[in-house]
Amino acid sequence: MRQAADPIESEAAPGARAGTTAPCILQVLPALDEGGVERGTLDVARYLMRQGWRALVASSGGAGEAELEAVGATHLRLPLHSKNPITIRANVARLERLMREHGVQLVHARSRAPAWSVCYAARRCKVPFVTTFHGVYQGSDSLLKRRYNAIMARGDRVIAISDYVARHVRERYGVPPERLRTIHRGVDLETFEPRAVGPERVAALANLWQVPAGTRLVMLPARFARRKGHLLLVEAIRRMARRDFVCLLVGLADRTTGYTSEVEAGIDAASLNGIVRLVGGCRDMPAAYALADVVVAPSIEPEPFGRVAIEAQAMGRPVVAADIGGLGETVMPAATGWLVPPNDARALADALDLALAMPEDSRARLAERARRFVERSFSLERMGKATLAVYRELLDARPPAPT
Repeated sequence: MRQAADPIESEAAPGARAGTTAPCILQVLPALDEGGVERGTLDVARYLMRQGWRALVASSGGAGEAELEAVGATHLRLPLHSKNPITIRANVARLERLMREHGVQLVHARSRAPAWSVCYAARRCKVPFVTTFHGVYQGSDSLLKRRYNAIMARGDRVIAISDYVARHVRERYGVPPERLRTIHRGVDLETFEPRAVGPERVAALANLWQVPAGTRLVMLPARFARRKGHLLLVEAIRRMARRDFVCLLVGLADRTTGYTSEVEAGIDAASLNGIVRLVGGCRDMPAAYALADVVVAPSIEPEPFGRVAIEAQAMGRPVVAADIGGLGETVMPAATGWLVPPNDARALADALDLALAMPEDSRARLAERARRFVERSFSLERMGKATLAVYRELLDARPPAPT
């Protein structure tokens, strides 16, 4: 890394400099760690490279740099994680210089702090500015916070990752339909492919998690946060008459908040210690879904989308999800799973009973429908095409007037 006064590192792929004919797109985000924003950025960069475009990503770095390098994209390291106004202002000049150096023709901001910098850099360079709302920002009722958030509504095109998020953007920020696009997030259908997951991978997880052969398995894959509904699921299972299954809570437990201990206490109070178990994180989620009989997403607060739901359906697994936020857009009720009212333990218990009682022929038909549903509506190819269509709208038009 260069000295702090000019902290820029560039690892350019061949042909990534100005003067080449392929369109050059720059995506900006705070860092390249794990998460939905990061995953979407990497997926679009990969798709751009496959289409013969040039893909640049600016961030403060992270584990995703290696993946970018593997697909031939370029990473530009800048302190874009910082919310310090001085750093945000300094990043404007840094981004402007890099955009001119690399011949960037369009910029795409995926988070607020870097969006403030790249918005002004884009106007100086007279290139289109695109934003993506990856969620519904908290604190929007505060005038100061709302003004900070509003940078994401200033794109020449504004992308929302679900219809739920799009409604929020229209109602809260007044983004008109001609600038707003809904592009659902996509799932990697090659990774989440039932035929690609060998029995040895599934057996390894079953052994690690001590799941006996033939045991029915309910799975909740989510980080340990109250909004994800772990306690609601425990209450739903307590109300169920059947006990011929195991429920695994898959996700890294944060012991600093006290919530994990609260979940464990809830399991103990419901006398479910032999049925509901915390198993930690998992690096092989396709195998985890293959091991499950039903995947549950019982969120008690609105989710911007439902990645777990589409991943599970891509693996042919029925999903029981709360009909809240963007989750309701990711399941076909009575076809690929069940949507239940949020915070309703009885409804959740009933849906789990139905899912666990499905005969094998019904499960097989559901698996086929679920896979087709994801292929049709939530593939990476579909997300990539829709994103490039937004870019082309702007690249084919005249440069936007400065704001």
